[in-house]
Amino acid sequence: MMVYLFLFQPHKVDGRSMYPNFEDREYILTDKVTYRRIDPQRGDVIVFHAPPPYDSDFIKRIIGMPGEVVMIKAGAVHINGVELEEEYLPVNFVTNEKTFLRDSVPYRIPEGYYIVLGDNRNYSSDSREWGPISKKAIVGKAWIRYWPADRIGMVPHQKYGF
Repeated sequence: MMVYLFLFQPHKVDGRSMYPNFEDREYILTDKVTYRRIDPQRGDVIVFHAPPPYDSDFIKRIIGMPGEVVMIKAGAVHINGVELEEEYLPVNFVTNEKTFLRDSVPYRIPEGYYIVLGDNRNYSSDSREWGPISKKAIVGKAWIRYWPADRIGMVPHQKYGF
């Protein structure tokens, strides 16, 4: 019980918002300790308490960091005016605007907040729709995928060119 409350927590991927990197009904172990020592980083896959009206935890990837300017432009994410290279997405993938992040409209992320997006953007409710998430809402970092057995392994951290 102590491990579950303070160190690691199992989560089930529900839906296809992170496909193909995470599939529906996969199980991951969430590290609840790391972000007590260090801040979340761009490329981390995190689990967090979803904003209202949702009543569950979501899994998404951190794209934008506090203080940065994020913008969707010509189907791609731009951070501080530089297009983000997202090698984990299919070739020629398009990131569309939603109600919060609009095409070609820059948004400065407040301190203590992050922009998170699903990898399967056409099927993802994410920061494009409801805005940034607070660090306080983060449950932890996706650490290990433990089910199904043929996909067991560490959850990789995505590196970017800046």
